Amino acid sequence: MKSKDMIDDLARSLAFLSRLPVSPRFFEGHDGRMDRSARAFALAGAVIVAPVALFMALMAGTSAGALLSALSALALQAALTGALHEDGLADTADGLGGNLPRERALEIMKDSRNGTFGVLALVFSVGLRAAALVALLNTLSPMNAALCLIGVGAASRAVMVWHWRALPAARPGGLADKMGRPSETSLHTALLSGLTIAIVTVGPATSAHALASALVATAFAAYGFNQFVRHRLGGHTGDTIGAMQQISEIVALGALAATL
Repeated sequence: MKSKDMIDDLARSLAFLSRLPVSPRFFEGHDGRMDRSARAFALAGAVIVAPVALFMALMAGTSAGALLSALSALALQAALTGALHEDGLADTADGLGGNLPRERALEIMKDSRNGTFGVLALVFSVGLRAAALVALLNTLSPMNAALCLIGVGAASRAVMVWHWRALPAARPGGLADKMGRPSETSLHTALLSGLTIAIVTVGPATSAHALASALVATAFAAYGFNQFVRHRLGGHTGDTIGAMQQISEIVALGALAATL
């Protein structure tokens, strides 16, 4: 693996997953496919979440309190990502929330308007993640809580690649289909990167037991969601990929909070 290629993939992943500024030179001659660049998703997640985690730690070190620090961090993260994953979660919830036929569910997921299921999904996503972060801030030092957020940010984006690779595109010719499908090498690199980052951040900040619990809980949740999407849609969409990130982040943070 050439270091220059990995840097290019990281830059493209950052541009795809966030609103962070990336030089146009990384896209010269690039066809827009993300099948190889997906291997850098975990590392990109750590880069995106790092300033969010630092901001949360700094706020928690003042008189702001844990709740305000947690909600402010989630707001900053949504701003940096353009609420990309939250949008995917809401659309997926609207499409799959009701007992609707496959084609109707896909049609609803393309609609930019949010319905009841989508709104509830966003409320629970923000609420559960904020509650978990408050628990971490009340149990750990602000910096250790920040390290947990970085590790979870990396791991949850690695799981996105697994969902993307594990299922075919539900909508041939759709955005997810046009971006390509990650290779086995890209998947393994993303998963190994996500696991490594989680180990070196969450492990020292918490305990081996907490880290293992978070990883196992996330794996079970990801597998369950993957099977549900396979059954309902027969494949992934860009929305389900984003929803996978949100579900993984919620479960991982919740598992850490519950085991400390």
